Amino acid sequence: MPRPIGPMRPPDWLVRGAAEAAGVSVALLRSGVWRSARPTQLVLIERALRQWGQSVAALGAIAAIRYPDQPAVIDERGSLTYRELDQRCSRQSAELHAQYGIVAGSKVAVLCRNHRWFLEATLAASRLGADVLFVNTEFAPPQLKAVLERHQPDLLIHDEEFTVEADIPRVLAWHDGDGDGDGDGGGDSRGSGGASLDELANGSAPEPPKPDKPGHITILTSGTTGTPKAAPRAPTALGLAGLTASALNRIGLRSGEPMVICPPLFHGLGLLNSMLALFLGSPLVLARRYDAAAVLASIDSNRAGSVVAVPVMLQRMLDLGPSEIAKHDLRSLRAVICGASALGPALAERFIAQFGPVLCDAYGSSEIGIATIATSADLRAAPGTVGRPCLGSSVRILGDDDQVLASGETGRIFAGGGLVFGGYSDGSSKVVVDGRMSTGDLGHLDESGRLFVDGREDDMIVSGGENVYPVEVEDCLMSHPAVVEAAVVGVPDEEFGQRLVAYVVLRAPVEPTELIQHVRANLARYKAPREIVVVEDLPRNATGKVVRGRLKDL
Repeated sequence: MPRPIGPMRPPDWLVRGAAEAAGVSVALLRSGVWRSARPTQLVLIERALRQWGQSVAALGAIAAIRYPDQPAVIDERGSLTYRELDQRCSRQSAELHAQYGIVAGSKVAVLCRNHRWFLEATLAASRLGADVLFVNTEFAPPQLKAVLERHQPDLLIHDEEFTVEADIPRVLAWHDGDGDGDGDGGGDSRGSGGASLDELANGSAPEPPKPDKPGHITILTSGTTGTPKAAPRAPTALGLAGLTASALNRIGLRSGEPMVICPPLFHGLGLLNSMLALFLGSPLVLARRYDAAAVLASIDSNRAGSVVAVPVMLQRMLDLGPSEIAKHDLRSLRAVICGASALGPALAERFIAQFGPVLCDAYGSSEIGIATIATSADLRAAPGTVGRPCLGSSVRILGDDDQVLASGETGRIFAGGGLVFGGYSDGSSKVVVDGRMSTGDLGHLDESGRLFVDGREDDMIVSGGENVYPVEVEDCLMSHPAVVEAAVVGVPDEEFGQRLVAYVVLRAPVEPTELIQHVRANLARYKAPREIVVVEDLPRNATGKVVRGRLKDL
């Protein structure tokens, strides 16, 4: 006789997904996003969506409709409300069309640090359906020239500090003049070869025609393993909704609470969170350069609810020491959103111990957006995790045969969702399997569905026939009380093929042999470095990632 079929238990991933979906409604109510809108506002919102579709321009316009008198941006020149920002961008877009011929499909390059004019340049160009190319502010003049020659923008909007050797129409953003610190200060046309965004904001050109298609935003990849590539993005409404819902549910953000964004806005982490702030009607608190003490003071003075930072920025906050940190009232802070590079378990533990359970880690890239989020509870329960997929996203670990691996097995990480890009501007792309794109990382899932990143595919070191992932060794070194930061690379070795060399930044003197023994005591012997090199700082790019290719030059 056939065995009776008992009640079937749904798979864990389905239970977790249903639980998060249920929690989203609660999070939306708690955050204030579902604040009732007046009928006139609803009409204007519908009109904005018809005019600009799923674009950054629509986000800015809708924020001005919903939160007109709320500060939109607070920077070194004062603050602007959402209404003021919208009005300025409207006039700027009209002048960009009238004076420079910018239309749907035009390409506008933005070379700006974090301030109001970065937002204005992005929103004004997006209103016209132009494609916006974000340029890395850390590029040396030859790199900058090469990028502009490769992408051939129709217009460049840039800060005065940057030397530009290119025959491109230009508009000035930030001007380093006597107006620094003055709320009315800003760009003028000196040295730019063209007008300024402030001048365009005072223009009177007629409203430009409605764009026939929304523009893309293009992020340049970090370039840590080669020449930066352009990754055009057109996030779907579903992808942004999933990220927003997960951020509200897991991170606990609130509508209208100021968000301090420390990483560059031209990078995916800063950009996506700035878009999230627009959706929430939250003031963006910006500064052109990172200063840990200034960030804490900004949280205090602005009663900020969230901070976005990369791991090295968190370390700089901790380096201030408990007595300096205690000088600031940080009770408003409910979330510190970290990302862009690996957050070591030791750093996460120290940060949570000092600031409380406010730390979250977001995993993603320029190509896939933000795929997973780890809460402080995740970071404590499973040190080293980058969390679970965001609502609407999915993660799989695949072997070399493209088959799904079991929990605990290390393989290639593939992610899918509405934030994944459609390919590089040169026509190339990353590997895609079953609709999910390779992140270029190796990792594994635990039995609770939490993702762990074991290292980059191209960073793996083969020593004596054994595979070594630098991240594991680096995390172990940073768990030693004398070590602040660590980076591990493989160098040629006649006997073992490669041997491990560790570059470390110290907070206290320690013998290299003690660090090597510390690794041997906690990991397999073949994972221990053969050599320890003490350095003052690790070479990093603008988003805090270690540039491993420059380590051997130290």
